[in-house]
Amino acid sequence: MSFEDRYKKTKKALLEDNSIIKYNRDLFNKFFAWEEEKLKRQNGLPKIDESSYKTLYGYINKFRNVNNWFKNKAWNKLTEKEIKQVYNDLEDGKIKNRSGRRFEDRRGYYNKVFKSKPFKLAGLSDVVENALEFFTDKRKKQVRFINEEGFKRMLNFLHKPQHYALFWLAWDLGENITALLELRVKHFKRQLNRDTKQEEYLVYLPKENLKRSRQTRSEPTIYPETLRFLDALFKYGKETEYRDEKGMIRRKAVPFKEDDFIFSFKYRQALQIFDSVVKRAGVKCEPEGEKPSWKDLRSGMACYLFSQGWHVEDINLRLGHSPQSKWLESYINYLAINRKRAKKVHYNNNLEDVKDELEESKQREKLVGQRMERQKEDLDQVKELLKKVLEEGFKMNKEVKIKLE
Repeated sequence: MSFEDRYKKTKKALLEDNSIIKYNRDLFNKFFAWEEEKLKRQNGLPKIDESSYKTLYGYINKFRNVNNWFKNKAWNKLTEKEIKQVYNDLEDGKIKNRSGRRFEDRRGYYNKVFKSKPFKLAGLSDVVENALEFFTDKRKKQVRFINEEGFKRMLNFLHKPQHYALFWLAWDLGENITALLELRVKHFKRQLNRDTKQEEYLVYLPKENLKRSRQTRSEPTIYPETLRFLDALFKYGKETEYRDEKGMIRRKAVPFKEDDFIFSFKYRQALQIFDSVVKRAGVKCEPEGEKPSWKDLRSGMACYLFSQGWHVEDINLRLGHSPQSKWLESYINYLAINRKRAKKVHYNNNLEDVKDELEESKQREKLVGQRMERQKEDLDQVKELLKKVLEEGFKMNKEVKIKLE
């Protein structure tokens, strides 16, 4: 189901939910009309696109949660004390999500609901500012990623060509799962890399599939496994259902067409596949052991490329950011890549110093050895000369003795 369909369906259910006080439903309706117009005008669109519907869809669950937190009270009647209490309960973890944990996306609620248009429509801008006086937009980006070992351990629990291809694409390209699931056959071009002389796929990532902050781009695959599993997927073809002679539903593979999606499933099934593999493989995120999600493969890919010596600018471009993006700063600091490189340079410099000293020592030993050899030769010559002198002296003494006799 597209985000347009999801949004329209859940919006209708929200606005027709009689368990929600009428004032709040009217407020939600006003907000959606305003937000739809804003998204079209800010993005220069004649009509709302899929990315905008995804943004709108994200408000539905937030509105339901906030309405529950304030016990279905009309938002224009909320007091500073009530808003501050909800804020403190969220921060202290007293308000929990469906998994019984503290809400991770608290800032999303503060920035998109409390301090934004919904509460402005309720006339509570100043009240919210006072209630959330300790909240700041300045935050340190959380570091979380799946390392290479964890990723490869997950692969052990995959079976279908589609699943292998999707996981390797996520690790290779570092793009969001929603964008990867929208890829079609026409977005892939198999080619020979002129520089490496290796086969690869050039994958086109169109604007309509990406988040607004991401750049439209074409990325060559890096890993031979990605090439191999994409080859297998394209060779296998697209799965389709049909009824046999007995009326039973069967599945078979047929050749892909240019406009076919390469994956036959969508976001919800991709989440189920990922969660199942994570559970069976026992993989956790670094550094704090959180439960992984698809986006942690994106950050894991970036961290792995760091360790392989890629420059920050090149990784930013592969992720769809501008070369100067600061998105990776927290990962650079955590991994201490630059400091490790500095330490390696320091080590190598010290090693060169040791080598130089060793070479000097060898030269000194060689000179000493040569000097001792010359001294030995000189001593041998002296001995030989002394021997000759003694022999001559002995001979002369013998001749003198004979004459005297």
